[in-house]
Amino acid sequence: MALITVIGASGRQGLAQVRQSLKKGYKVRAISRQADPFAGSMINGIENVEIRPMDLYDPASYRDALEGSDYIFYTHPLQARADRAVLVGDIGKAAAELGVRRVVWNTSSWIPDKPGDAHTYAGNTAGINALWRSGAPGTVFGSVLFMDNLLTNWARPFIVNEGRYVYPHKPELEANWISLDDVAKFMLASLERPDMEGAWLNIGGPERMRGPQVSEILSDTLGKPIKYDPCTPEEFGRYLVEAGGDSMPAEMRDEFAKGIQAFYEYNNDSPTKPFEVDMDHVYDRFPELVDELEPMSEWAPKQDWGESNFRPAFG
Repeated sequence: MALITVIGASGRQGLAQVRQSLKKGYKVRAISRQADPFAGSMINGIENVEIRPMDLYDPASYRDALEGSDYIFYTHPLQARADRAVLVGDIGKAAAELGVRRVVWNTSSWIPDKPGDAHTYAGNTAGINALWRSGAPGTVFGSVLFMDNLLTNWARPFIVNEGRYVYPHKPELEANWISLDDVAKFMLASLERPDMEGAWLNIGGPERMRGPQVSEILSDTLGKPIKYDPCTPEEFGRYLVEAGGDSMPAEMRDEFAKGIQAFYEYNNDSPTKPFEVDMDHVYDRFPELVDELEPMSEWAPKQDWGESNFRPAFG
């Protein structure tokens, strides 16, 4: 069976990719500088996952980490110290030299139809161009908003401890929330698809919901009232900095908070509606996933809402 190498395997996004890859029967290599990146994770077959270190900011470290890979799954770190185009381009160059069959990049955000949009969206466009120029066969998915965000230490405590769903979305803003396991399913489904080589696609979950609808699902899941209590983008930026704790260098905190604030101010008012996905088009491209994608009402009751479900704030 082919080998999938997952870069950033210890975070929530990487864990989902590892979990789904094992479920499909692939061999998996985890790229992490942690000796035990899966501490506390109950995943069938996790003991068979090979672990190799790599410094994302040192391309000289790539060959030893990536050699022998059939496929590479890449997710850009939220706190990256280099821009998207640089890092994904470097990954692509290494993959091309090693003869990797496909690099699949999960952008963790919407991909615009044309360059010029603000924030990570412009970076996604530049990153796609860098991947295509690298010479590696590539596929890119723009996953717009994650259900798993609700489990993080910047969202879950409000929900569980205070009965408040706190998020910077205007009440009327609509979003196609998608689970990270479903993102991984798209990545896996693309591997043997020649039509997905050199292609990108925005993906989301099966339902388009507003904040009050999310709070209703959380209320049903936890068996108590959860009020939708939207915060301002400025407040949200501060929450994420506080959640990052010591993992975020002090000199980055103000700039990071302001970046998050500007990002959500843009998302709330942008006519491009970055959190909405044309799922009819998605299903046309991936009809095999029509009955596979979970709505939040099915996803939420399966999750661990307790303290034991801690993962890094931005993983």
